[in-house]
Amino acid sequence: MIQNSHQRSAAYGLAPNAKPDFSPVCRTELSQAVEQNRVLHTYALPVMETLYEQIVNTHNMVILTDSTGLIVHSIGDADFLEKANRVALQPGAAWSEQSKGTNAIGTAIAERAPALVHADQHFLTANHFLTCSAAPIFDHQGKVIGVLDVSGDQHSFHKHTMALVRMSAQMIENQLFSAAFQDVITLHFHSRPEFIGTLMEGIASFTPGGRFLSANRSGLFQLGLSLAALKAHTFSSLFGLPVSALFDHYRTAAPGLLNMCLHSGVRVYGRAELRLSNSYFQTEPRSAQEGGTERPRHVVDTPQQSRRLSSLRYLNTGDPQIANVIDKVGKVIGRDIPILIMGETGTGKELLAQAIHNDSPRAGNPFVAVNCASIPETLIESELFGYEDGAFTGARKKGSIGKILQANGGSLFLDEIGDMPLGLQARLLRVLQERMVTPLGSTKSIPVNVAVICATNRNLRDQIAKSAFREDLYYRLNGLVVKLPPLRERTDLEIVIQKMLAVESNGEHYTVSPDIMQMFKQHNWPGNFRQLTNLLRTAIVMAGDEREIRREHMPDDFLDDVGEAHTSTTSAAPGRARLADAEVSLIRSTLAAHDGNVSAAAKTLGVSRNTIYRKLNMRG
Repeated sequence: MIQNSHQRSAAYGLAPNAKPDFSPVCRTELSQAVEQNRVLHTYALPVMETLYEQIVNTHNMVILTDSTGLIVHSIGDADFLEKANRVALQPGAAWSEQSKGTNAIGTAIAERAPALVHADQHFLTANHFLTCSAAPIFDHQGKVIGVLDVSGDQHSFHKHTMALVRMSAQMIENQLFSAAFQDVITLHFHSRPEFIGTLMEGIASFTPGGRFLSANRSGLFQLGLSLAALKAHTFSSLFGLPVSALFDHYRTAAPGLLNMCLHSGVRVYGRAELRLSNSYFQTEPRSAQEGGTERPRHVVDTPQQSRRLSSLRYLNTGDPQIANVIDKVGKVIGRDIPILIMGETGTGKELLAQAIHNDSPRAGNPFVAVNCASIPETLIESELFGYEDGAFTGARKKGSIGKILQANGGSLFLDEIGDMPLGLQARLLRVLQERMVTPLGSTKSIPVNVAVICATNRNLRDQIAKSAFREDLYYRLNGLVVKLPPLRERTDLEIVIQKMLAVESNGEHYTVSPDIMQMFKQHNWPGNFRQLTNLLRTAIVMAGDEREIRREHMPDDFLDDVGEAHTSTTSAAPGRARLADAEVSLIRSTLAAHDGNVSAAAKTLGVSRNTIYRKLNMRG
């Protein structure tokens, strides 16, 4: 590989001792490249951070490029970044063989295979101090869409680095593959059942009628056929089962692994995702179905596209309260124990729920989120349980399967469960106990298998005391109760901000000035992560090419809030302590009268929400 690459480099007109062009593309071109590779960047970022955690403090950096070798994102050790910048290992730099000669990134693209280039194996003398391990990332059509690379000082070479890079690239590929199709049947399979759900599993997607669409690299290897050859196959010809058998299997309350036989005679085990919408059951022509036979008429599943961008490990950024939450939920994942997440609005309850799902055995199946407070009371029943054609005036023709059945085999996240109407709570309790759903207007009950995760910003015990929440449902949902701390109480704010900046900045590196970081630490953050996210997005735009977020990039209302809080803290005289206590007492009693609703209490008192948060925080 290295010899062939050197020959190509010479053919490109490069000279080993020539001074290479290290200048990156302009900011506009980089932004365009990042946007064109948005999906790749989104799925690669958490994998890159996990990979970096395994090589941190080893004089290395993790790099993501597009299909041409242009760097779109990088994470690195501070002590190596200066060296890396000398040879343009930074976003916007091109590392194709045509521009840099033999190097791991460019050679991996040219060879369509992992490449390890050590020290003087680099064609250009200027790069001899590097050791680089790169693996190409393929899409569902078998095209190279990017490269994952670890580059570092030649003296930091470790024989396990390439294995880590290859595994990480495979992880990104599998996640991209799972997100590539909608309205499909996706099968996860392997000859050894314990490998299902790991990087070793094969993944293949089919139309609802069973026509083959694509497979990942492990799937192609196990099937023993090329992607082109597989286009002529169906689910039945490859695995020896009709598609209808899948539908029947996943209508059971607790479906296990499928036991199938490949066309080659090899016995394999599998787990299927049935991502099917109502429209497919009406529109796919008979010619697309296996053998021209009619598909089953029942709808099994309509999950939203799964986004495996979070994991419990990714969320663990150093705060002891968060670490305690993650430790607790990690022990009950996959044990059929319901989880109830408490916390203020905007503290990341849905992100935690998604992470729990992604780390569970159900990760390949749908994660369906329902905000019980945002759906009108007149519609929430039909949204959850589904309905038959003509069940009520205005009902969609052909009916709807509902959110619970959409989550079949996966996880159902009920956000703001404390706002669910009392009458509906009884129906939900019955579904959880019997694991059966009866759509509106139907007399037939359908088996359902879901893991339930709930969240609320209300005190459900107080709701029970007021007869606003069923006690029996509460004890059915609170197998494990965890509470997320508000942003103002977290000790990992700097790390959290660094991660958020990496996500929001389109691959460019932004920092926060020390005085602004101090303001962030002093602020009460009444809107928690929602407020911080919007603030950082605005600050990045305002900072532009300056790359350091400073005071002049901050919105005026944020500076006013921070200044008001500082003034209130420093000017409070001891003689006013009793008055302050009276204010806090009034605020608390008003909050209690409004069931903890800060907006309603603020309106009654004629003050802002920030004032309420500030005064309560000042008095402990």
